[in-house]
Amino acid sequence: MNLNEILSRCDHTLLAQTATWEDIKGIIDDGIAFGTASVCIPPSYVRAAKEYAGDRLKICTVIGFPNGYNTTATKVFETADAVSGGADEIDMVINIGHLKDKRYDDIQAEISAIKKACGDKILKVIIETCLLTDEEKVQMCKIVTAAGADFIKTSTGFSTGGATREDVKLFSENVGEGVLIKAAGGIASLADAEDFIALGASRLGTSRVVKIAKNEKNHSGY
Repeated sequence: MNLNEILSRCDHTLLAQTATWEDIKGIIDDGIAFGTASVCIPPSYVRAAKEYAGDRLKICTVIGFPNGYNTTATKVFETADAVSGGADEIDMVINIGHLKDKRYDDIQAEISAIKKACGDKILKVIIETCLLTDEEKVQMCKIVTAAGADFIKTSTGFSTGGATREDVKLFSENVGEGVLIKAAGGIASLADAEDFIALGASRLGTSRVVKIAKNEKNHSGY
């Protein structure tokens, strides 16, 4: 798989609390230049980012981020606000405490409500695999499928760990038809990216692949 193919699967991500508008414009410029699938940015920048990028690049943002314990009504409002501002894709965080309490119907209802608020926009469901047992991960594969979300996503990148090869393989074995996989957090090299894609990930949440591409471009002298 060549570098451009990997880039086309990347959500070029900047979610640092210190991110400024100049930082956001920079990753949008890079996303456009290197042909990434989207940029994933904080909700407060969505409207300005969409105006800046126009139709040149998809804008992704996060909901209930990073802890997931907002009320469903809050997450639905956040989603509707993001979509009205121009977001093309939504990455939401589940209520992990509800999963630990086995409140599966509540989690499914929340995902379904957020998917409804998305309209025709893509919804990715972050389950924060580093905090879950394998049994809980499998259960979430079932819930995400039943709720009609578009992707199941490993991680926020803000907890105790990111994507692992084992988790992406587990997802690929347990998600239903039509549900795609996003690996995020800790993707440090092209080898990592290729491994996650080979194991079944359709998207990668990372900023490092674009950095690698920029370095290669600089070293090639054009």
